[in-house]
Amino acid sequence: MEFFRFNHNIPFMRWRRVGAVISIVTFALSIFFITTKGLNLGVDFTGGTVLEVSYNQAADLERVRGVLTDLGMSDASVQNFGTSREVLIRLPIKTEVSSAQLSETVMSALRQADSSVEMKRVEFVGPQVGAELLENGALALLFVSLGIVAYLAVRFEWKFGVSGIIANLHDVVIIVGCFAFFQWEFSLTVLAAILAILGYSVNESVVIFDRIRENFRKYRKASITEVIDSAITETMSRTIITHGSTQMVVIAMLLFGGEVLHYFALALTIGILFGIYSSIMVGSSIIMLLGVKREDLVKIEKKPLENDGAVV
Repeated sequence: MEFFRFNHNIPFMRWRRVGAVISIVTFALSIFFITTKGLNLGVDFTGGTVLEVSYNQAADLERVRGVLTDLGMSDASVQNFGTSREVLIRLPIKTEVSSAQLSETVMSALRQADSSVEMKRVEFVGPQVGAELLENGALALLFVSLGIVAYLAVRFEWKFGVSGIIANLHDVVIIVGCFAFFQWEFSLTVLAAILAILGYSVNESVVIFDRIRENFRKYRKASITEVIDSAITETMSRTIITHGSTQMVVIAMLLFGGEVLHYFALALTIGILFGIYSSIMVGSSIIMLLGVKREDLVKIEKKPLENDGAVV
């Protein structure tokens, strides 16, 4: 079923040079911001104190943030946890005080603002643990990337594997670059969103690559450009429906999910938008650059000669 039908092929590959300029500029800017500004790593990676407190009624998060700001902890993270009465507070490391002293100071200030507050748990995440989490996250990205290359190379051809991973890493670098530029908090949930985007983007690439292989068999006299343009155009209806519905859900999380899901949904929003672009313009353009041919995907059957094996 196609809700969006295109009667003529859209000449995407005619704009591949413009797309290449856009991709190179955005990629270079992302690398620049990551290198110069760095990431605003959350407590998960840097270490700190995590407090879970509960109230008898729905907690006023703005009031809690105001109390922490008065204590000189404006960089603390405050969010609901589980229910509206439960609050999770993440405090970065303070070298001048211990974790126990820090938690006691915060609880004392919170009790002065609302006597019904109760401490449920307190945990200290050391910087060593945070460094290990960051290292494990980087390894997870590496292994996922290698798996994508292997999958695409086996299912299609090595040129598709190379183009697919470049397109997907293009999305990852731009997401991280946006977080570096705006200094949004980079936490484990954001890392989970990036890993999700890798899988989401490779699915879009596989759909287009599979249609390219089919069109190589279907349009035997068409040029490489025409085959790729037709493949992208024929899957455009699916792209609009799939990504549009997914984006609506992500935007709902972004607007109504609260602070817990804010940066997770933000990373997904950026990743989905650039995932569509990279699958169409980056991945397909690199395939052409690598010189993909019909013979790479379609085996040419050799017909036996009429007198093959005949005795004269």
